Amino acid sequence: MANKEELGEFEQAVHELSERIVTAQRPIRILDSVKWGSEIESYFFDNKCKKLPHIDSEYYQKNNPLSFDPLKKIEEFHDIDRSIRRKLGQYSGIGSIMQRMCYEYCRVVEMLVARGTPRFTEISQELYGSSEDAFHVGAPTLKDLATLVTETLAKMNDKVKTSDDEDIYTSKEVVEILSERLSTYFSDKEHVRVELSDGIIADAAAGADRIKIHDGLKFSLREIRTFEIHEGWVHLGTTLNGMAQPICTFLSKGPPSSTVTQEGLAIITEIFTFSSYPGRVERLTNRITAVNMAEEGANFFDVFQYYREKGMSQEDSYQSTVRVYRGSTPDGGPYTKDLSYSKGFILIYNFMRLAVQRGLVDHIPLLFVGKTTLEDLHVLADLLDEGVIISPKYIPPQFSDLAALSAWMVYSLFLNRLDLRRLALDFKGILQ
Repeated sequence: MANKEELGEFEQAVHELSERIVTAQRPIRILDSVKWGSEIESYFFDNKCKKLPHIDSEYYQKNNPLSFDPLKKIEEFHDIDRSIRRKLGQYSGIGSIMQRMCYEYCRVVEMLVARGTPRFTEISQELYGSSEDAFHVGAPTLKDLATLVTETLAKMNDKVKTSDDEDIYTSKEVVEILSERLSTYFSDKEHVRVELSDGIIADAAAGADRIKIHDGLKFSLREIRTFEIHEGWVHLGTTLNGMAQPICTFLSKGPPSSTVTQEGLAIITEIFTFSSYPGRVERLTNRITAVNMAEEGANFFDVFQYYREKGMSQEDSYQSTVRVYRGSTPDGGPYTKDLSYSKGFILIYNFMRLAVQRGLVDHIPLLFVGKTTLEDLHVLADLLDEGVIISPKYIPPQFSDLAALSAWMVYSLFLNRLDLRRLALDFKGILQ
């Protein structure tokens, strides 16, 4: 917490408004609000996977009631928005960031009110995007990415698997391994914890000061490494960096727009540390396909069967399908948050290439200053120069070494100009 006596008028105003946002968003817990209970899973399997569970808006209101009054919460953010304009001015860069956060949190509240209705998906697509969104005019979509990856991975036929891909570590062992590894990365943060949990849908999830590992499962060394990088270095690291901000405390909290950046940053860090692997990439692109199926009218049965045909177990197929329909209904539109991983990766990778090309490579580490968005980085760079924010403490070495990163991106800029189809013809004799 910043000492008000040490802050100037501008810094004090920013800090007070920032704290109001942090406080206002605290009771908004999206994943808890859209989850399906274990009774739904039991019903589905008790009926031999042949009956859609009955889920509607009443189900969410009864089983996942909001802990706040939606109308009062929206008005609270509107009041903060008005205060930002009065105290910081209409064209303040940092004010614009906080105003957008207020707007997004209002939309999140409206989305949660709309659980179990078509409106839920409409707002989700506004906040997280759609599988049909283009990156620029004439560019391929996320759906196209999923198709390309699927076709490419099919040619590998498990040729790259090693003993590191064997699921031999229990959840408890994963907790012990990650605890040791992260205690080294977060050397002065003894309160960072890794613990077991049976209340999460994902294999692992990061909170403010801990990482939860799904109990009762088995994991491989590769999966443990991705947990370390994805949940630890990125999600936990950016949270701690945001919490360390003396003035802009809002950087410790992430609205939907920062979710795209966060998940993309986590995936690109997996890639840069050579921690990812084909199975991981396939899982992420399968999510794109599943969301696209739901956007095009597929129901829970259809997506469940899609995962089964991918060779996944009934239990894993169920959990993966729930990710698509949580917050919605089994025959409704999708919750599109799972597009954030691949969408964010593409956006961040291209941002980094352009940043190097334009001599703005020093902006890249600011991705780790907290829960950021790409559009805010130029403002955050100015705030860093002005001393309003402090540099992030926890940055993966692949991003803190700007010389090595620049070399990678410079070659990437050139390689992007080569015609892969022409190369395939020229290399035909070599690749037989």
